[in-house]
Amino acid sequence: MNTISYPFLKKTGKIINSNQARTVLLTGNIQDLFAFQTQDGWDYLPLVSLLCEHWQVDDRILVVYELNGPIRFIRPQDRDIVKNAWLTWRSGFDANRLAIEKMLRSGSTRDRLDTLEKSFDDTLTKAVGNPTVALELLRQFCLCSRTMKGQTPGMGENLIILIEATDMVIPDGEITRLSDADRHRVCICQDWFSDPGFMASDDAVILFSESRSLINQRVSRLPQVLEVSIDSPDTQARNHFITWFDQMHRGDKTLKLKGSIDEFCDYTAGLSIHALMQLLLGAVHDETPLTSSDVISKVEEYIQSQLGEDIVEFKKPSHTLDDVVGFSDLKEFLKTEVMPRFKSGPSAALPGAAVCGPVGGGKTFIFEAVASELDMIVLVLKNLRSQWFGQTDVILERLRRVLNALSRVLIFVDEADTQFGGIGAETHATERRLTGKIQAMMSDTSLRGRVFWLLMTARIHNLSPDIRRPGRVGDLIIPVLDPEDEDIDAFISWAVSGVLDTELTSEMIARMRLALDHYSAAAFASLRSELKARASMKHSKLTEHDILDVIEEIILPAIGETRRYQTLQALINCTRKSLLPRAFRNKPDRFAWEAELIRLEARGLH
Repeated sequence: MNTISYPFLKKTGKIINSNQARTVLLTGNIQDLFAFQTQDGWDYLPLVSLLCEHWQVDDRILVVYELNGPIRFIRPQDRDIVKNAWLTWRSGFDANRLAIEKMLRSGSTRDRLDTLEKSFDDTLTKAVGNPTVALELLRQFCLCSRTMKGQTPGMGENLIILIEATDMVIPDGEITRLSDADRHRVCICQDWFSDPGFMASDDAVILFSESRSLINQRVSRLPQVLEVSIDSPDTQARNHFITWFDQMHRGDKTLKLKGSIDEFCDYTAGLSIHALMQLLLGAVHDETPLTSSDVISKVEEYIQSQLGEDIVEFKKPSHTLDDVVGFSDLKEFLKTEVMPRFKSGPSAALPGAAVCGPVGGGKTFIFEAVASELDMIVLVLKNLRSQWFGQTDVILERLRRVLNALSRVLIFVDEADTQFGGIGAETHATERRLTGKIQAMMSDTSLRGRVFWLLMTARIHNLSPDIRRPGRVGDLIIPVLDPEDEDIDAFISWAVSGVLDTELTSEMIARMRLALDHYSAAAFASLRSELKARASMKHSKLTEHDILDVIEEIILPAIGETRRYQTLQALINCTRKSLLPRAFRNKPDRFAWEAELIRLEARGLH
């Protein structure tokens, strides 16, 4: 089996060994399992156990603090080393004098040492379930570690202290709204990590939290605290685990896959090792071969559990561009220009596209068809803004880890102008961070060719200019406009199909055209539904006269000026001449469009 390495281990070790910082915050995929090679082969361990195995060397004392457990020493003898150093520090004796006094145990000195020893043991006991006591005791360990007694340091070995669930110990929030205990712990950590003596020592503190945003900002934003992110397992890591799991289950019940391990591994992109283990254990128990659809379902379930069902959903459109009525020029452009760019490698790939146009134009239906034909994972972002303080940043960090793990994904954002705001001074800080981080993802070269963004909006002008610039979705802004020319004929044929009692002629189409001026794709769909209902009630097909009566009876909603305003914005923001109405392709009339926009805005339209 191939070896496997984790970049975060090397990066963390470099920070500590180079004295860049004495406090390191591990974030990201911290709850997963990680491979470790033992004398008997490979094993998979939780993160804390992995670090303890890697860092258990002679000159280091490893101390682990778990929120619901005791302060524990990885090597039993280290407890006595720390206890003696603590007694030396508290008593004022040097190590030699302390040893003598322990042997003599006479008079007041004996009582004093007994009290100190009992205090150490009692404090360790009190630290269980009391994070304030635990943090203060750990800070004192570091103090006595570096306190010199003559030429001898208080502790002959350096400390590495691992603090799990740091976000629960010092949670984020306004300091005035925290409890007294929370404020006390924030103060302890702030003083501890920024203490010049601690920063000049060889001790180190490792903090664990899924996100830096979950830790109180008075600590997480200290320049003395450096962050190291742990990514979701890549292809190599997943392949290693599947191979290891397959070798470990070669008994009565074996792992059965449809295809090779390499092929199976590709479908598992996005899963953690924990989630992958659940999937494989279920397959071994059921003794049924795992198919690609089984894996994809697990990936979708896992990603939704990570981001939240109200934040993201998976869309599986079943219709294709052949099912889209009209839009002949747009469909040709999508097939020859857009879809090949989405399928190409990183150097030629588009980061994404913005799709604009008036409401009811058919934007969502058309681009769902594009997603279906691309045969890619379609991730629909619904509501990135969280109602809870700080949760928006956490959601974005989880989204980033998911995107890094997936091989190819299409991000579908409907009503993008409401999802992403601006970054100006008047914008709320959370919204600025949201928009800024999304913009960074769009232009990240490491995601190019794997992650594609489709931003749908009827109000393209409300989308941040920073998102609309080239290098992001500004490379391609596609207007979806109301049908014209032969596309209107196609919509008319579609609307009356199945309900007209005779063959549709060009003369009939011409007469219907006069009554169907300014109809959108949604309006044609509504007309089709109305005609089907009328035919059903009549229990027979409709004559041309019947259809014209229905058309004449319908009054479109009074949103014409709003749709016109949205159409003008789509025309002005369009980035391809071939997508403009045919009358303007050779010479776009932007000045006239802008002048009309000004007149509409003067009437209160925005």
